[in-house]
Amino acid sequence: MSLRLGDIAPNFTEKTSLGEINFYEYLGDSWGILFSHPADYTPVCTTELGRTAALQSEFEKRNVKVLALSVDPVDKHLSWIGDINETQNVSVNFPIIADDERKVSELYDFIHPNASATATVRSLVIIAPDKTVKLIITYPASTGRNFIEVLRVVDSLQLTANYSVATPANWQHGEDVIVVPSVSTEDAINKFPKGVKVVKPYLRYTPQPDLK
Repeated sequence: MSLRLGDIAPNFTEKTSLGEINFYEYLGDSWGILFSHPADYTPVCTTELGRTAALQSEFEKRNVKVLALSVDPVDKHLSWIGDINETQNVSVNFPIIADDERKVSELYDFIHPNASATATVRSLVIIAPDKTVKLIITYPASTGRNFIEVLRVVDSLQLTANYSVATPANWQHGEDVIVVPSVSTEDAINKFPKGVKVVKPYLRYTPQPDLK
């Protein structure tokens, strides 16, 4: 079963590098990021987990909890974490799920048979506090993910969840945003006191509303 945007993220209880966890209990009221890796001791995955650990404070500032997943068992995860910490100069302190029975991978559609019958692809799922799926990005095993882009998307998702705006192409935190079409220009002027710039009736910009 494929997972789609807006679906409820499946819950699970599994062994991890930090002990057994229930996914929903681990997330609590936080946003969540679950991302899969083809296998332990692979070079691209080592850099990805290292980059995630280096950005841990950025995820925490955004109330985001991260979990990695690999189809190898816990003992391999623990040994691999030592390599990641050593080679990437970090400290991995988020859980890596031991999905050696492929249960979570099947729940989240992380195995694409035409790519590999057994190894997971590089999928990343962002989950809102209400447990709905807000983003799915899938890369081939050969291409490492851009975690600065992941943070950018989190910023956009959190902003647009609370305000009637969307973020334009290449948007970065602090830049102008777009008023959504469902808000009339008259209402937008009242709703966004920083001002509304009308380029076209359907294309209207306003400064990022959650900044002073």
